[in-house]
Amino acid sequence: MCVVDLKGGRVRPFLRTLVANDVDKLVRPGKALYTCMLNESGGVIDDLIVYYLSDSWFRVVVNAGTRDKDLAWIRQHAREFDVGVLERTELAMLAVQGPEARPKASKLLSRVGAATALELDTFVGREIDGWFVARTGYTGEDGFEIMLPAGDAERVWRELNALGVASCGLGARDTLRLEAGMNLYGNDMDEKTHPFESGLAWTVAMEPRDRNFIGRAALEAVKAGGGAKRKLVGLLLEDRGVLRSHQKVIVPGLEDGETTSGTFSPTLERSIAFARVPSAAGSQVQVDIRGKLLNARVVKPPFVRFGQSLIK
Repeated sequence: MCVVDLKGGRVRPFLRTLVANDVDKLVRPGKALYTCMLNESGGVIDDLIVYYLSDSWFRVVVNAGTRDKDLAWIRQHAREFDVGVLERTELAMLAVQGPEARPKASKLLSRVGAATALELDTFVGREIDGWFVARTGYTGEDGFEIMLPAGDAERVWRELNALGVASCGLGARDTLRLEAGMNLYGNDMDEKTHPFESGLAWTVAMEPRDRNFIGRAALEAVKAGGGAKRKLVGLLLEDRGVLRSHQKVIVPGLEDGETTSGTFSPTLERSIAFARVPSAAGSQVQVDIRGKLLNARVVKPPFVRFGQSLIK
Protein backbone atom coordinates (compact mmCIF):
# COMPACT_ATOMS: atom_id res chain seq x y z
CA MET A 1 0.00 0.00 0.00
CA CYS A 2 0.98 3.63 -0.41
CA VAL A 3 0.34 6.09 2.45
CA VAL A 4 -0.15 9.74 1.49
CA ASP A 5 -0.79 12.68 3.82
CA LEU A 6 -2.76 15.66 2.52
CA LYS A 7 -2.38 18.90 4.46
CA GLY A 8 -3.68 22.43 4.10
CA GLY A 9 -6.47 24.77 5.02
CA ARG A 10 -8.54 23.65 2.01
CA VAL A 11 -7.89 19.93 2.19
CA ARG A 12 -11.55 19.04 2.82
CA PRO A 13 -12.86 21.01 -0.21
CA PHE A 14 -10.10 19.37 -2.25
CA LEU A 15 -11.23 15.86 -1.27
CA ARG A 16 -14.88 16.77 -1.89
CA THR A 17 -13.79 17.30 -5.50
CA LEU A 18 -11.24 14.48 -5.79
CA VAL A 19 -13.24 11.45 -4.62
CA ALA A 20 -16.73 10.10 -5.35
CA ASN A 21 -17.82 9.54 -1.77
CA ASP A 22 -18.47 12.56 0.45
CA VAL A 23 -15.74 13.30 3.00
CA ASP A 24 -18.15 15.61 4.81
CA LYS A 25 -19.39 12.39 6.40
CA LEU A 26 -16.10 12.41 8.33
CA VAL A 27 -16.55 14.58 11.41
CA ARG A 28 -14.85 12.50 14.10
CA PRO A 29 -11.02 12.50 14.10
CA GLY A 30 -9.71 9.10 13.02
CA LYS A 31 -12.84 8.08 11.15
CA ALA A 32 -12.23 6.46 7.75
CA LEU A 33 -14.17 6.35 4.48
CA TYR A 34 -13.86 3.93 1.56
CA THR A 35 -14.21 5.60 -1.83
CA CYS A 36 -13.05 5.72 -5.43
CA MET A 37 -11.07 8.33 -7.30
CA LEU A 38 -12.58 8.78 -10.77
CA ASN A 39 -11.48 10.29 -14.05
CA GLU A 40 -13.67 12.68 -16.05
CA SER A 41 -15.41 9.79 -17.85
CA GLY A 42 -16.32 8.16 -14.53
CA GLY A 43 -13.71 5.42 -14.79
CA VAL A 44 -12.04 4.25 -11.60
CA ILE A 45 -8.47 5.51 -11.27
CA ASP A 46 -8.17 3.70 -7.94
CA ASP A 47 -10.08 2.76 -4.82
CA LEU A 48 -8.75 4.03 -1.50
CA ILE A 49 -9.37 4.73 2.16
CA VAL A 50 -9.49 8.30 3.45
CA TYR A 51 -8.82 9.02 7.15
CA TYR A 52 -9.87 12.33 8.71
CA LEU A 53 -7.19 13.33 11.22
CA SER A 54 -7.85 17.08 11.58
CA ASP A 55 -9.44 19.93 9.64
CA SER A 56 -6.12 20.49 7.88
CA TRP A 57 -4.86 16.88 7.69
CA PHE A 58 -6.31 13.86 5.92
CA ARG A 59 -4.51 10.61 5.19
CA VAL A 60 -5.25 8.47 2.13
CA VAL A 61 -4.08 4.91 1.52
CA VAL A 62 -3.93 3.89 -2.14
CA ASN A 63 -2.76 0.77 -3.93
CA ALA A 64 1.00 0.45 -4.39
CA GLY A 65 0.48 -0.90 -7.91
CA THR A 66 -1.17 2.36 -8.97
CA ARG A 67 1.11 4.60 -6.88
CA ASP A 68 2.67 6.59 -9.71
CA LYS A 69 -0.53 7.52 -11.54
CA ASP A 70 -2.40 8.12 -8.27
CA LEU A 71 0.21 10.55 -6.97
CA ALA A 72 0.38 12.35 -10.31
CA TRP A 73 -3.41 12.75 -10.38
CA ILE A 74 -3.64 13.86 -6.75
CA ARG A 75 -0.83 16.40 -7.14
CA GLN A 76 -2.29 17.75 -10.37
CA HIS A 77 -5.58 18.60 -8.68
CA ALA A 78 -4.13 19.57 -5.28
CA ARG A 79 -2.39 22.64 -6.71
CA GLU A 80 -5.68 24.49 -7.21
CA PHE A 81 -6.46 24.08 -3.50
CA ASP A 82 -2.93 24.77 -2.22
CA VAL A 83 -2.86 21.34 -0.56
CA GLY A 84 0.44 19.68 0.29
CA VAL A 85 0.86 16.06 -0.87
CA LEU A 86 3.38 14.00 1.13
CA GLU A 87 4.05 10.35 0.35
CA ARG A 88 5.03 8.68 3.62
CA THR A 89 7.76 6.46 2.24
CA GLU A 90 9.26 6.05 5.72
CA LEU A 91 6.20 4.09 6.87
CA ALA A 92 5.45 0.40 6.44
CA MET A 93 2.02 -1.13 6.79
CA LEU A 94 1.18 -4.47 8.40
CA ALA A 95 -2.29 -6.02 8.40
CA VAL A 96 -3.21 -8.34 11.28
CA GLN A 97 -6.52 -9.99 10.42
CA GLY A 98 -8.70 -12.85 11.62
CA PRO A 99 -10.88 -14.03 14.51
CA GLU A 100 -7.91 -14.00 16.91
CA ALA A 101 -6.26 -10.89 15.51
CA ARG A 102 -7.24 -8.52 18.28
CA PRO A 103 -6.32 -10.66 21.32
CA LYS A 104 -3.02 -11.72 19.75
CA ALA A 105 -2.10 -8.25 18.53
CA SER A 106 -2.99 -6.73 21.91
CA LYS A 107 0.13 -8.32 23.40
CA LEU A 108 2.25 -6.51 20.85
CA LEU A 109 0.25 -3.28 21.12
CA SER A 110 0.69 -3.21 24.88
CA ARG A 111 3.89 -1.25 24.37
CA VAL A 112 2.04 1.43 22.36
CA GLY A 113 -1.22 1.64 24.28
CA ALA A 114 -3.14 -1.61 23.73
CA ALA A 115 -6.19 -0.39 25.61
CA THR A 116 -6.56 2.56 23.25
CA ALA A 117 -6.15 0.34 20.19
CA LEU A 118 -8.63 -2.27 21.40
CA GLU A 119 -11.23 0.43 22.00
CA LEU A 120 -11.16 1.60 18.38
CA ASP A 121 -14.44 1.36 16.52
CA THR A 122 -14.64 -0.25 13.10
CA PHE A 123 -13.14 1.95 10.37
CA VAL A 124 -11.38 4.24 12.82
CA GLY A 125 -7.62 4.87 13.10
CA ARG A 126 -5.50 6.69 15.64
CA GLU A 127 -1.90 7.76 16.25
CA ILE A 128 -0.63 5.79 19.24
CA ASP A 129 2.94 6.47 20.39
CA GLY A 130 4.34 6.87 16.88
CA TRP A 131 2.26 4.13 15.27
CA PHE A 132 -0.98 4.66 13.36
CA VAL A 133 -3.33 1.83 14.28
CA ALA A 134 -6.59 1.43 12.35
CA ARG A 135 -9.40 -1.06 12.71
CA THR A 136 -9.61 -1.60 8.98
CA GLY A 137 -8.69 -4.39 6.60
CA TYR A 138 -9.17 -6.13 3.28
CA THR A 139 -10.21 -9.61 4.39
CA GLY A 140 -13.75 -9.41 5.78
CA GLU A 141 -12.31 -10.33 9.18
CA ASP A 142 -11.73 -8.20 12.25
CA GLY A 143 -8.28 -6.88 13.02
CA PHE A 144 -5.90 -3.99 12.48
CA GLU A 145 -3.87 -2.26 9.83
CA ILE A 146 -0.76 -0.82 11.48
CA MET A 147 1.38 1.91 9.91
CA LEU A 148 4.76 2.08 11.61
CA PRO A 149 8.36 3.14 10.88
CA ALA A 150 9.67 0.95 8.07
CA GLY A 151 12.78 0.11 10.08
CA ASP A 152 10.60 -1.57 12.72
CA ALA A 153 8.52 -3.65 10.29
CA GLU A 154 10.62 -6.82 10.15
CA ARG A 155 11.04 -6.95 13.93
CA VAL A 156 7.33 -6.41 14.53
CA TRP A 157 6.46 -9.03 11.90
CA ARG A 158 8.62 -11.60 13.68
CA GLU A 159 7.17 -10.64 17.06
CA LEU A 160 3.69 -11.21 15.68
CA ASN A 161 4.82 -14.62 14.39
CA ALA A 162 6.10 -15.43 17.88
CA LEU A 163 2.66 -14.52 19.27
CA GLY A 164 1.03 -17.09 16.98
CA VAL A 165 0.08 -14.81 14.10
CA ALA A 166 0.74 -16.71 10.87
CA SER A 167 2.28 -14.96 7.86
CA CYS A 168 0.10 -15.04 4.76
CA GLY A 169 0.64 -14.01 1.18
CA LEU A 170 -1.41 -12.45 -1.58
CA GLY A 171 -3.08 -15.76 -2.49
CA ALA A 172 -4.63 -16.09 0.96
CA ARG A 173 -5.57 -12.43 1.04
CA ASP A 174 -7.16 -12.66 -2.41
CA THR A 175 -9.26 -15.64 -1.36
CA LEU A 176 -10.46 -13.83 1.76
CA ARG A 177 -11.29 -10.55 0.02
CA LEU A 178 -13.27 -12.36 -2.70
CA GLU A 179 -15.20 -14.40 -0.11
CA ALA A 180 -15.93 -11.08 1.63
CA GLY A 181 -17.19 -9.50 -1.59
CA MET A 182 -14.41 -6.92 -1.87
CA ASN A 183 -13.26 -5.62 -5.26
CA LEU A 184 -9.69 -5.85 -6.50
CA TYR A 185 -8.46 -2.91 -8.55
CA GLY A 186 -7.36 -3.92 -12.04
CA ASN A 187 -9.66 -6.96 -11.99
CA ASP A 188 -13.12 -5.89 -10.90
CA MET A 189 -12.83 -2.21 -11.83
CA ASP A 190 -10.40 0.03 -13.68
CA GLU A 191 -10.30 3.27 -15.66
CA LYS A 192 -12.57 1.77 -18.34
CA THR A 193 -15.35 0.85 -15.89
CA HIS A 194 -17.42 3.11 -13.66
CA PRO A 195 -18.68 2.41 -10.11
CA PHE A 196 -22.28 1.70 -11.16
CA GLU A 197 -21.16 -1.30 -13.24
CA SER A 198 -18.59 -2.43 -10.67
CA GLY A 199 -20.73 -3.07 -7.61
CA LEU A 200 -19.54 0.23 -6.13
CA ALA A 201 -22.60 2.46 -6.37
CA TRP A 202 -22.62 2.54 -2.56
CA THR A 203 -19.29 4.37 -2.61
CA VAL A 204 -20.69 7.26 -4.68
CA ALA A 205 -22.50 10.13 -2.93
CA MET A 206 -24.66 11.97 -5.46
CA GLU A 207 -26.02 14.15 -2.66
CA PRO A 208 -25.57 17.00 -2.05
CA ARG A 209 -26.23 17.88 -5.67
CA ASP A 210 -23.89 20.87 -5.65
CA ARG A 211 -20.80 18.75 -4.88
CA ASN A 212 -19.13 18.69 -8.28
CA PHE A 213 -16.67 15.82 -7.87
CA ILE A 214 -14.54 14.63 -10.79
CA GLY A 215 -16.56 12.13 -12.83
CA ARG A 216 -19.95 13.31 -11.57
CA ALA A 217 -21.19 14.51 -14.97
CA ALA A 218 -20.38 11.13 -16.54
CA LEU A 219 -22.22 9.24 -13.79
CA GLU A 220 -25.23 11.55 -14.07
CA ALA A 221 -25.32 10.76 -17.79
CA VAL A 222 -25.37 7.04 -16.99
CA LYS A 223 -28.30 7.52 -14.63
CA ALA A 224 -30.14 9.74 -17.11
CA GLY A 225 -29.68 7.09 -19.80
CA GLY A 226 -31.55 4.47 -17.78
CA GLY A 227 -28.69 3.26 -15.61
CA ALA A 228 -25.71 0.98 -16.13
CA LYS A 229 -25.96 -1.53 -18.98
CA ARG A 230 -23.83 -4.00 -17.04
CA LYS A 231 -23.56 -5.04 -13.42
CA LEU A 232 -21.06 -6.87 -11.23
CA VAL A 233 -22.51 -9.99 -9.62
CA GLY A 234 -21.34 -12.93 -7.59
CA LEU A 235 -21.24 -16.41 -9.10
CA LEU A 236 -21.43 -19.73 -7.29
CA LEU A 237 -20.31 -22.62 -9.51
CA GLU A 238 -22.80 -25.50 -9.35
CA ASP A 239 -20.69 -27.97 -11.36
CA ARG A 240 -17.17 -29.21 -10.65
CA GLY A 241 -14.47 -26.79 -11.73
CA VAL A 242 -12.57 -23.70 -10.70
CA LEU A 243 -13.57 -20.18 -11.65
CA ARG A 244 -10.82 -17.75 -12.64
CA SER A 245 -10.75 -14.25 -14.07
CA HIS A 246 -11.45 -13.58 -17.78
CA GLN A 247 -13.70 -16.59 -18.38
CA LYS A 248 -16.67 -16.10 -20.72
CA VAL A 249 -20.06 -16.03 -19.01
CA ILE A 250 -23.00 -17.16 -21.14
CA VAL A 251 -26.18 -15.26 -20.22
CA PRO A 252 -29.36 -16.76 -21.73
CA GLY A 253 -30.90 -14.43 -24.31
CA LEU A 254 -28.39 -11.65 -23.68
CA GLU A 255 -24.82 -10.68 -24.53
CA ASP A 256 -21.97 -12.61 -22.95
CA GLY A 257 -20.35 -11.44 -19.75
CA GLU A 258 -16.95 -12.16 -18.21
CA THR A 259 -15.61 -13.20 -14.84
CA THR A 260 -13.39 -10.55 -13.29
CA SER A 261 -12.11 -12.48 -10.25
CA GLY A 262 -12.46 -16.13 -9.34
CA THR A 263 -11.12 -18.72 -6.93
CA PHE A 264 -11.98 -21.80 -4.90
CA SER A 265 -13.59 -20.84 -1.61
CA PRO A 266 -12.26 -22.97 1.28
CA THR A 267 -15.13 -21.81 3.48
CA LEU A 268 -17.89 -22.75 1.04
CA GLU A 269 -15.96 -25.64 -0.52
CA ARG A 270 -17.18 -24.32 -3.86
CA SER A 271 -15.77 -22.14 -6.59
CA ILE A 272 -16.84 -18.49 -6.54
CA ALA A 273 -16.33 -15.45 -8.75
CA PHE A 274 -17.27 -11.91 -9.59
CA ALA A 275 -18.60 -11.42 -13.11
CA ARG A 276 -19.64 -8.41 -15.14
CA VAL A 277 -22.82 -9.31 -16.99
CA PRO A 278 -25.72 -7.47 -18.69
CA SER A 279 -27.93 -5.70 -16.16
CA ALA A 280 -30.93 -7.81 -17.19
CA ALA A 281 -29.15 -11.10 -16.39
CA GLY A 282 -31.17 -13.52 -14.30
CA SER A 283 -30.24 -16.05 -11.64
CA GLN A 284 -28.62 -18.71 -13.84
CA VAL A 285 -25.67 -18.47 -16.22
CA GLN A 286 -23.01 -20.75 -17.66
CA VAL A 287 -19.25 -20.24 -17.56
CA ASP A 288 -16.94 -21.42 -20.32
CA ILE A 289 -14.12 -23.25 -18.54
CA ARG A 290 -11.65 -24.71 -21.02
CA GLY A 291 -14.34 -25.26 -23.62
CA LYS A 292 -16.91 -26.76 -21.24
CA LEU A 293 -20.05 -24.86 -20.26
CA LEU A 294 -20.55 -25.23 -16.51
CA ASN A 295 -23.62 -24.04 -14.61
CA ALA A 296 -23.35 -21.17 -12.14
CA ARG A 297 -25.87 -19.39 -9.92
CA VAL A 298 -25.94 -15.61 -9.66
CA VAL A 299 -25.75 -14.52 -6.01
CA LYS A 300 -25.35 -11.27 -4.14
CA PRO A 301 -21.93 -10.80 -2.50
CA PRO A 302 -20.51 -11.12 0.08
CA PHE A 303 -20.21 -14.89 0.05
CA VAL A 304 -18.70 -15.14 3.55
CA ARG A 305 -18.45 -12.85 6.55
CA PHE A 306 -16.46 -13.59 9.72
CA GLY A 307 -15.92 -17.17 8.57
CA GLN A 308 -19.62 -17.93 8.09
CA SER A 309 -21.39 -18.63 4.79
CA LEU A 310 -23.95 -16.03 3.68
CA ILE A 311 -25.13 -18.09 0.71
CA LYS A 312 -28.46 -19.89 1.06
